[in-house]
Amino acid sequence: MSNTQEYKLISWNVNGLRAVLKKEPSFTEIFETINADVFALQETKLQEGQVELDLPGYVQTWNYADRKGYS
Repeated sequence: MSNTQEYKLISWNVNGLRAVLKKEPSFTEIFETINADVFALQETKLQEGQVELDLPGYVQTWNYADRKGYS
């Protein structure tokens, strides 16, 4: 009997999260449909306080850009 466990990891280069949040289907719809265990976003280009996401069941860790518009 195998004791392996599978995880679904998604890595997405959003190239600006604020723009993605304005598009359809919505980010939360995509997020819920994919239903990943780990969801890594690159190039969010956010500064602290620009976006707050309510994602129940997930722990969020953010690394904000030092300069506006940079990844």
